[in-house]
Amino acid sequence: MKYSAIATLAMLLVVGHGTSAQAPIALLDGSSLDGWVISGDANWRASDGGVEADSGRGHLVTEGSYSDFVLTAEFWVDDVANSGIFFRCADRDAIGPNSCYEVNIFDQRGDPTYRTGAITNFAAPAVQINTGGKWNTYEIRAEGAKLVVTLNGTVTVDIEDSTYAEGPITLQHFAGVVKFRNMQLQPL
Repeated sequence: MKYSAIATLAMLLVVGHGTSAQAPIALLDGSSLDGWVISGDANWRASDGGVEADSGRGHLVTEGSYSDFVLTAEFWVDDVANSGIFFRCADRDAIGPNSCYEVNIFDQRGDPTYRTGAITNFAAPAVQINTGGKWNTYEIRAEGAKLVVTLNGTVTVDIEDSTYAEGPITLQHFAGVVKFRNMQLQPL
């Protein structure tokens, strides 16, 4: 009888643990900039189920702060675009590759070390994937010090680094045409 009670308790704990996972959070609602703050003068706007910018420089910054998550996002850029997804930004008033992790979107970067698929200043991409003129998908996994970037199904970065622990997520516009849609965050 004692074994049966322990087994039942163990089963309840396993089942309960399986149901406690948080649902993914849709970061873009497709029709507004709700949940985001504009930093800089980029002309961010809701468009075609997502957001886009094609002039100015700056970021869309989440109102929330995040530490461990899996983020997926689709993006479209023209060939000359310079953009990126920044995460765990230590200072939301000074966003840049020296205060956040930046998963770069910049196919034409002069020094290709930290081109599209890289985490700027931390890891070059393992493979070169050009993204201009088509829809692409990033998956960014940040779990403690483990950082993994997957671009169109190919792992481009897999590192351990604990420089930044928590902060907002931002979308950057620096040059060209940049569009993001279907952006979901799964807290871990």
